[in-house]
Order: sequence, then structure tokens, then C-alpha cells
Amino acid sequence: MPEEQRPYHHGNLVPTLIETTIQLIEEMGVEKVTVREVAKRAGVSPGAPFRHFKSKSALLTAVAEQAVERLYEAVTTAQDPALEHDPLGQLERIGQGYLAWVRAHPTHFQIVSDRKLIDFQSSEISTTLNTRIRLRMVELLTRARDNGQLAPDQDIETVVLNSRAVVYGLSRMYTDGHFRDWQSDGDPFAWMQRGLSAFISGLRTKTT
Repeated sequence: MPEEQRPYHHGNLVPTLIETTIQLIEEMGVEKVTVREVAKRAGVSPGAPFRHFKSKSALLTAVAEQAVERLYEAVTTAQDPALEHDPLGQLERIGQGYLAWVRAHPTHFQIVSDRKLIDFQSSEISTTLNTRIRLRMVELLTRARDNGQLAPDQDIETVVLNSRAVVYGLSRMYTDGHFRDWQSDGDPFAWMQRGLSAFISGLRTKTT
């Protein structure tokens, strides 16, 4: 059955449109994707998507919501109860979960990281889950400072921002194909993991 005639079950149009959008982005790039093309590929009328998404931005925001949901699941699953006594180790697990999510879902990362494409702040799902991740990081870093793993003069919010920047930067290098220019030997994902581990090690005080 041709892809443009692919049927969908009643009530499943929204996930079908999101899945189709991701496929088209991977094939032709996000700039060339239109709501009309998504409708055609999904096998529905040109006006059908607009019952759920008033614009391309709204459709991409829904893709971003799915991305954040999967990211939240990835970083939650990556944490290890055995590391609760080692908050910086647990923080690294959050970062490793993030990197694994990027490797598994690079298109999701591309969409959710480009605020020009989506209306992130209007999405309750995205902002709520993003806040949960940030607050978990604050909790872990506060505990690390209290137990001596992190230097007492470290500002928690600054470390949160730096942690985010490191993981985000490694992810952009991965999805944009920069590792072959900087580290041509070995698996790029392994270099991502090493980079994160080196950053976390640098946070630890010399006595830990």
C-alpha cells in the first residue's frame, strides 16, 4: 500500500501526524516539511491536521512534547538507586541518559533544541518535565555541596547551567557531525560519554 494511502485508526490521527512529521524531517529536512505534505503522507485530507494543529509550529511543538517525554523517561531510567549516596555520580547518570536519548532520537533533539521552530513555553508538558529535570539536578548538586563532593563556594544554579551546556554541546557536536573533525578515531558516542565524565570529575573536590 503506498505511503500516502496508509490508513490510520480513528482517534490515532495525532500520533500518526507526529510520526509522519519525524519521518519527513529525516527525509527532506525540517525547512521543507509542510503541514500539507504531512497530511498527504499520512493519507488524510489537507485540512485534517488543522483540526489539531493550527500551524506548522504547533505541529512541531507536539513533536517537541513527545521528545521531552522520551527525554524525561531516558534520564529517569538512567538513574541508579545505588548511587543516591553519590549525588555527582547520579548527576552523571542523568547526563548519560540524555546522551543516550540523543543517539536514539536525533531528530527529536533537533526539533526540541531549536526554539525558532517551536513554542516551547506554551507547552505545559514540556515546561513541566523540563522543570522536573532541572529541580532534580539542583537537589543532587545541593546534596553534593553539603556532603563535600562539591566545593562550598560553587553556585548551584551556575553549575546546573554549565552541566546543561556541556551535555547540550556534546549532543550538538554529535548530531551535526563534528566529531569526525575533532576526534576522528573511535565511536563519537564514546567520546560524548568521556567528555561528560571528565566534566563531572572536574566538579568533584580533591578530597572525594
